[in-house]
Amino acid sequence: MASVPHSVVALTATSTSSASASDLLRSSRNGFSGVPLRTLGRARLDGIKRNFSVVAKIRKGKKHDYPWPDDADPNVKGGVLSHLSYFKPLKERPKPVTLDFEKPLMDLEKKIIDVRRMAQETGLDFSDQINSLENKYHQALKDLYTHLTPIQRVNIARHPNRPTFLDHVLNITEKFVELHGDRQGYDDPAIVTGIGTIDGRPYMFMGHQKGRNTKENIQRNFGMPTPHGYRKAMRMMYYADHHGFPIITFVDTPGAFADLKSEELGQGEAIAHNLRTMFGLKVPIVSVVIGEGGSGGALAIACANKLLMLENAVFYVASPEACAAILWKTAKASPKAAEKLKITATELCKLKISDGIIPEPLGGAHADPSWTSQQIKKALVEAMDELLKMDTPTLLEHRRLKFRKLGGFQEGLPIPPEKKVNMKKKDEPVAQRAEISKTPDLELEDEVEKIKQQIMKAGESSPKPAKLGLNEMVEKLKREVDLEFTEAVRAVGLETKVKALREELAKVSTSGQSMDQGLKDKIEKLTVEFNNNLSQAPNYSSLNLKLDMLKEMSQAKKLEEQNEKVTTLKQEINKKLNVLMEKSSIKAKIEALKAEAAASNGASGQVNMREKIMEVKKEIELEFANALNSLNLDVQRIRSKTGDVVQTSFPELDNKIEELDREIIEKINDTVNTTDLKDKIELLKLEMARSERKPDPELQTKIEALKEQIKRSLAEAVGSCKELIEKQERLKNEVAEATGTDAEYDASKLEVNVSTTQGRSFS
Repeated sequence: MASVPHSVVALTATSTSSASASDLLRSSRNGFSGVPLRTLGRARLDGIKRNFSVVAKIRKGKKHDYPWPDDADPNVKGGVLSHLSYFKPLKERPKPVTLDFEKPLMDLEKKIIDVRRMAQETGLDFSDQINSLENKYHQALKDLYTHLTPIQRVNIARHPNRPTFLDHVLNITEKFVELHGDRQGYDDPAIVTGIGTIDGRPYMFMGHQKGRNTKENIQRNFGMPTPHGYRKAMRMMYYADHHGFPIITFVDTPGAFADLKSEELGQGEAIAHNLRTMFGLKVPIVSVVIGEGGSGGALAIACANKLLMLENAVFYVASPEACAAILWKTAKASPKAAEKLKITATELCKLKISDGIIPEPLGGAHADPSWTSQQIKKALVEAMDELLKMDTPTLLEHRRLKFRKLGGFQEGLPIPPEKKVNMKKKDEPVAQRAEISKTPDLELEDEVEKIKQQIMKAGESSPKPAKLGLNEMVEKLKREVDLEFTEAVRAVGLETKVKALREELAKVSTSGQSMDQGLKDKIEKLTVEFNNNLSQAPNYSSLNLKLDMLKEMSQAKKLEEQNEKVTTLKQEINKKLNVLMEKSSIKAKIEALKAEAAASNGASGQVNMREKIMEVKKEIELEFANALNSLNLDVQRIRSKTGDVVQTSFPELDNKIEELDREIIEKINDTVNTTDLKDKIELLKLEMARSERKPDPELQTKIEALKEQIKRSLAEAVGSCKELIEKQERLKNEVAEATGTDAEYDASKLEVNVSTTQGRSFS
């Protein structure tokens, strides 16, 4: 309403006082302006006087800001219509905010500032150092912002200094008029609407508005609209549809405001009305996500023909923190949730949710807001040029199909190659799939551990380890390792090369030709490439685990095969010995010796008899050695200190020697069962198991030292027993008398076997 100039209003009445008062009231109701009724009420009307006058002065009011001021400067940045908005330039520049992952850049920037200050203070030339640091800074900035993780992009989208909706609108429009109110009694500042022009073409703009500082954020409710904001946006949509203005929306909100009052006023209903309304609008709609687009609060103004996103913007159903709190029960898992949600512009373009990515400068949109706004302007003009060529039915169908195609498919249509690559392969029959399915690692470990326990408990009367499933487990582990290698080859992208190389090898083998050097080089090159990339395969840890288990089971199988060979060899040797002793010539010599020994008398007769016995034994030994040589065995003999073979083929002496051996073994077993030595043996078993999996020189040295300690303890235990020493001395003298040699039984050179007590043997 225009202000009324200073004037004096004089009213003269010749009628009665009552008539004059009624006339004045009627005049005021009929549109007479300038005389407030309260002034008339304060007037003293004298009913006696017929002539009276009323004088009123109107005070000068505050001048109202008109939308189009007469003295507007056309060169004002942002256009003359920027006066319509409460959005004014900040008096102070916003304080710089450094994100956590940007701290290395800040260190470089601080170094550059320090060197420049030093150059100014000292007057020296540090231009080379400054240029080097600046180049290093720009390279680090480029490397950082070209390899951002999803959670880092979320942090950039939430940056406090990121340009807001009105920042971009005032940069890309020639004129802009902000429109207020939802016509239901409220104007939500979190959603801003208005009409503006780009290159002379009018558009209806609407978007979420965040604050640039704490005061503005509180005023704008941190960009979280109430139902009034969505109803204001819907009113402007109808207005644009009626007048034929294309609609441009800017999305930048963590979500709709979810307080009790908003729910009471119908927050969900307001969003639903917007969704339904936007699908029926007959004008083109383009949405730009400039920050974060959260849930239905963002979608309420984003049901557009085209959805564009800034490079570091995000669009999600639930924030990474909320998703992590639901799935992993802690918001600290938000980086993992951000990666799984696929909320970045690149991922959403792959999913065909976003229709284009608008580039940002290095450092984010807040590093150069004007340049970012110009990129938005180019993208909007290009999208609108395409949409304005469509007629109304085509435009509505285009918008409907955009959302109907999200996450859907149609049967009977050919699949595009780019989609077919990422599609899951057709399930194979259950029987065939069961043959090639991998066994879980925990299940394999349990099976291997059971077999190891059976092997360690197996004795002479127990079943052989091979019968306990050792062979089957080795074959199963081989199949598992083959499956893991196949999966690793596929994961590192070498499946095609391996397949081609196998075909070449098959051709060479079928033709019967020898492998040429070129093919050998290909195999070696592919092997090196696979080994270099193997650690990047997702199943790398599972492959290593199964390889270790296969190596351990293979060694156990090898030991079992060796034991079987030894058992078979013993049987053959005993068989040869029995055949040899059954020979008539041998029997005749033994019988003659027995008869001659019974008839011999005196010392000279015993000496002669001893010599004959030695000769016969040498003959038997020679024949027995020849028999063993036929089995490809080398015969080794126990020798005395003099180098002669100790022959003790006297039944009584043999029994005494066996008895002494049993006593020594019992003493050894008693010593092993002591706590100290038992712990050492357990430690030795663990170290030997580790050395089998991963050979290590230091570990081998430790094992040898433990063996020597255990042997020394056993030898000391046997040597400390006086009874055993005395029996040994007596037996040594008896053997010397019977054989005529100086034989010695050395207990310190025993081969100790603790398999009977500890389940593992060592020498």
